[in-house]
Amino acid sequence: MTLPVRLSASILAADFACLGQQIAEAERAGADWIHVDVMDGVFVPPISFGLPIIAAARKSTSLPLDVHLMIVHPERHVESMVAAGASWVTVHTETCPHLHRVVQQIREAGARPGVAINPATPVCLLEDILPFVDMVLVMTVNPGFGGQRFVDTTLRKVRDVRARAEALGHEIEIEVDGGIHAGTAPEVVANGANVLVAGTAVFGAPGGVAAGIAALRESVVRDLAG
Repeated sequence: MTLPVRLSASILAADFACLGQQIAEAERAGADWIHVDVMDGVFVPPISFGLPIIAAARKSTSLPLDVHLMIVHPERHVESMVAAGASWVTVHTETCPHLHRVVQQIREAGARPGVAINPATPVCLLEDILPFVDMVLVMTVNPGFGGQRFVDTTLRKVRDVRARAEALGHEIEIEVDGGIHAGTAPEVVANGANVLVAGTAVFGAPGGVAAGIAALRESVVRDLAG
């Protein structure tokens, strides 16, 4: 079975003066998930948001909440994130010396576990955790800031993760985050990604949220058809 291409709309680029409306608009426009970036100012320079925003997002949509923890010591916060409404919790290999334990913790809390790798982190570090996760997030920019330019060398990493998962007979979601727009979306899908995180291309689209989502979907459909 081939997993569907999903769009995870990143609220990091949303207008927080009307966050609930922006999330509802993304859902109406056909977003599959809502992506929530939690940043601590330690693992990545910025501080973004935490439990109150996850809880508010949960009240605003029935879509899965795709929570990406760009924080140190994520194990301290897994249960509270899931209790607030996280459907998926993704942690970074770079911050988890006991990664298998954290993945188990996420699943036991009631969410689906994912692991993320930065552009300079080798895919081989996923070898022993791959059978235990439901998703791998390949960062296609260095984490921490929206609106960055796509790092082309990450396409090889996406292919590598997909090949390793297929070799194990383990069908997982492969998510990409950073610089995803109508120009890069077809490339990442062609290389094995099926979950596209998009913030600026959705909430910053000149024609509005619905136009941004439509442009992303159309770019992928055209590429697959052609």
